[in-house]
Amino acid sequence: MATEAYDVIEVIRTKRAGESLSPELIDWTIDAYTRGVIAEEQMAALNMAIFFQGMNRAEIARWTAAMIASGERMDFSTLTDRQGRPLATADKHSTGGVGDKITLPLAPLVASFGVAVPQLSGRGLGHTGGTLDKLEAIPGWRAELSNEEMFAQLSELQAVICAAGAGLAPADKKLYALRDVTGTVESIPLIASSIMSKKIAEGTGTLVLDVKVGSGAFMKDEVNARELAETMVNLGTDAGVNTVALLTNMDTPLGLTAGNAIEVEESVEVLAGGGPEDVVELTCALATEMLAGAGVHDVDVREALRNGRAMDYWRRMISAQGGDPDASLPVAAESQTIYAPADGTLLKLDAMDIGVAAWTLGAGRARKEDAVQAGAGVRLHAKPGAQVRRGQPIATLLTDTPEKFERAAALVEGSMLIGTENDRPDTRLIIDRVAAN
Repeated sequence: MATEAYDVIEVIRTKRAGESLSPELIDWTIDAYTRGVIAEEQMAALNMAIFFQGMNRAEIARWTAAMIASGERMDFSTLTDRQGRPLATADKHSTGGVGDKITLPLAPLVASFGVAVPQLSGRGLGHTGGTLDKLEAIPGWRAELSNEEMFAQLSELQAVICAAGAGLAPADKKLYALRDVTGTVESIPLIASSIMSKKIAEGTGTLVLDVKVGSGAFMKDEVNARELAETMVNLGTDAGVNTVALLTNMDTPLGLTAGNAIEVEESVEVLAGGGPEDVVELTCALATEMLAGAGVHDVDVREALRNGRAMDYWRRMISAQGGDPDASLPVAAESQTIYAPADGTLLKLDAMDIGVAAWTLGAGRARKEDAVQAGAGVRLHAKPGAQVRRGQPIATLLTDTPEKFERAAALVEGSMLIGTENDRPDTRLIIDRVAAN
């Protein structure tokens, strides 16, 4: 048996004492854990030490680089279009929220301006929906593509949304599973390195981060969300990726839908030049940032939604992955409507409550192996700021399993706050922009 260069107990003690881990220690730790030399309980102890003692910028950067080095790294530097012209690449990552279907209209919108979008996405877990779950509501659409298929589609169409390969940052997959069961998920150094190891390994030239803030977000308050955004932007910048972040409000669900098929339907409305204004606003803001990072300035992204240009790219992208863009989407077998209990101004529709209600109805999963109902979810009929009357429909619950209505209805009813007609809630969507420092 080979002798290891370092002792994991000393690594744990070093971080437990609040000292910095050297680059060599970090490299060895990630490699040894990936190889199985460091036991799960030892890594759990180190994670907890990091949770309480934190990491400095150099440590986080090295930890992220070590996780990237644990697997393959994609390279889009030779990517060209059908005419052989070089293609710039841009990607977006959201920290997760309720009704967050932005990737669906965003990828074809950015692609319509000649920038390639290699959007490697995931499935939902808990109250936050997954992009792949939404797209799999489209008959025939497939998420799993080989690297060769992905590169070919990017060259042909400039847009692909697909599952990330298992070869990207495998150390992160092990670490995330361990953090999930040891109460160490909410550590900014560990969150930032987890997200950015995969995103940097994906090889994009520009990365725009959508960092959610509020009840339905991972980060509930702006101070922590800003720290996470700054940490990730610095990690990307230090790794040579043009990175910027937007802090966005997730106290209220995005748009008027939280589910799978119904979010696809709403995304298509946006691509057709309509849809809820908050979804359009955020899609256009993120598209503008992605295009600027790729060197495309002074373009009218809203016009590309209005004139059908982005829709053309959507249809081709869905078709290329086996989907039928004209097919009818799944519809839930049962529905139940929730009504306003009083007159006044709708001040609140708590995003977490709506997300958990959609999950309860079958739109999400508790474990990775669980199936989802494509038609399940919550359709909203009003948003905070609206004047409502008693008995007016506020939300419709959708599911194939009506025994779930009671729990979901209680959540939606509890999510509502109605004030006087003179009350005005804060409905701003984009809180701030965070660039490298």
